[in-house]
Amino acid sequence: MSTGEQLLTAADAQRARAARYARRKRTNRIALALALAAMAFGLFWLVWILWETLRLGLGGLSVALFTEMTPPPNEAGGLSNAIYGSLTMVALATFVGTPVGIMAGIYLSEYDTRGALAQVTRFVNDILLSAPSIVIGLFVYAVVVARFRSFSGYAGSVALALIVVPVVIRTTENMLLLVPAGLREAAYALGTPKWKVILSITLRAARAGVITGVLLAVARIAGETAPLLFTALNNQFWNADLAKPMASLPVTIFKFAMSPYENWQQLAWAGVFLITMAVLALNILARVLTRHK
Repeated sequence: MSTGEQLLTAADAQRARAARYARRKRTNRIALALALAAMAFGLFWLVWILWETLRLGLGGLSVALFTEMTPPPNEAGGLSNAIYGSLTMVALATFVGTPVGIMAGIYLSEYDTRGALAQVTRFVNDILLSAPSIVIGLFVYAVVVARFRSFSGYAGSVALALIVVPVVIRTTENMLLLVPAGLREAAYALGTPKWKVILSITLRAARAGVITGVLLAVARIAGETAPLLFTALNNQFWNADLAKPMASLPVTIFKFAMSPYENWQQLAWAGVFLITMAVLALNILARVLTRHK
């Protein structure tokens, strides 16, 4: 091949490379534009929702909101009983669901990572993670409410705990699997028993991630309405007895927002503001813990 032919071949190859580069650059710009458009679309609705929540919710904030019970139509009142009910049921569900989720996550990551029981547990956990909350509420209604012939705060806590457990299991397992195996091996080499290695080494190393999973689970159940409609129902009056129907913020918001009364609608927006700020604070706290770790 002559020198001229070699130069032509090199020039053709260079033009082909330049064409491929230009084509990839156009494809990259199109993909970037589509991604930015999707992000802008999502942010638009998010900002709109937050703006409406702030605009309509701040107007309903007052001292009476936290000190008075839900009122009759066209009368002044607050959401103290609903706030108390939500805090009580969420706290009880977290107290019950968190240890179960953490212990199951420890079993899956430390004791039986590939066994048949572990595979079945992960499969059931995935089903619970993807199951609609209304299905869980209906299940607890059939098992607890229908059997005892009474709506109750206990039934609502059970339904919320069933939502907490799979979230904590998945987070705990994933965080423990991220702990380097060398830490465990070093502890075993010193004669440390397995239970102490888990408590003192792996759980301590994954502490921030596990706490983050618990906070995210709490943020998820804080706004659940459907399970509580089937289990705790609602109560317009103050009730500290978990064996009886109990008010909650999500159900009260649902009831008041659908009503034609202006004072109920204003209280509903105030409740929406409280739940939104609480969930936002929990998510920010979870991000902060993860970032520091």
